[in-house]
Amino acid sequence: MSERIERLFARCRDEDRAAFIPYICAGDPNFARTVEIALALERNGADLLELGLPFSDPLADGIVNQLAAQRALQAGATARGVLDCVPEIRRASEIPIVLYTYLNPIFRFGIDKFHQAAADAGVDGFLILDLPPEEDTKTKQVDCLKQSSSRIGNGGNAEDIVWVRLIAPTSPPERIALIAKSARGFIYYVSREGVTGARDSVAQSLEEKLTMIRQYTDLPIAVGFGISNPEQAAQVARMADAVVIGSAIVDLIGKIGDIDDLANRVGRFVAPIVSAIRQARKGQ
Repeated sequence: MSERIERLFARCRDEDRAAFIPYICAGDPNFARTVEIALALERNGADLLELGLPFSDPLADGIVNQLAAQRALQAGATARGVLDCVPEIRRASEIPIVLYTYLNPIFRFGIDKFHQAAADAGVDGFLILDLPPEEDTKTKQVDCLKQSSSRIGNGGNAEDIVWVRLIAPTSPPERIALIAKSARGFIYYVSREGVTGARDSVAQSLEEKLTMIRQYTDLPIAVGFGISNPEQAAQVARMADAVVIGSAIVDLIGKIGDIDDLANRVGRFVAPIVSAIRQARKGQ
């Protein structure tokens, strides 16, 4: 497990609180702003950063994240650019960074090459939306990715990058067991069926689903998809090990646009969410 991710969840356990994980799309509106936003999020309480690698066919994403990927691609974002962005964040921060992406951009970059480049840049984990565990174990390309640590030269250790697994609300127990077996770092539980995007309420079955997943793994469980305000974040934080918020932040970035105060305004937006998460378990 990545030491940064391991230390993060150990700290949260000691403090009896859930972690806050924001998602942003790298390159939206440009890479310089991405670095500024990442640092502003950390200053305002982010514990781990989900950094989206923009892709032209993001099948798991709703309209807000689709438009962000489109804006980033139109601004010239590439996989190489995203990887170059991470060391710029690392100049001022040791926040754990997980790349949220699809297999196609990694395949086009070169799986072995991408894995090592990500390790060299300071990436802690991958969250690959369209790579089920069956394909993970059966495809030669992904076997190459996992074995890349045996061929590294200078730089980071590619083997240290964790693979975060997704579990859906429709996943039956036998599939949860399969997914949990190959997961590292933490589990990402998708709290609702469908694509990313803000919702009006938290799924009523959340506590029951988390209890089921914990029967198969001791890894921390992060909950995302649909959480958009302090009230919802606090509700999830009482049950989960981490709260993921993406579309609400991405939507704000899209509305504000490329202005000097963008990062500060994003920071101010998440501050009450962070406060709600950190207060959620007090008095329980």
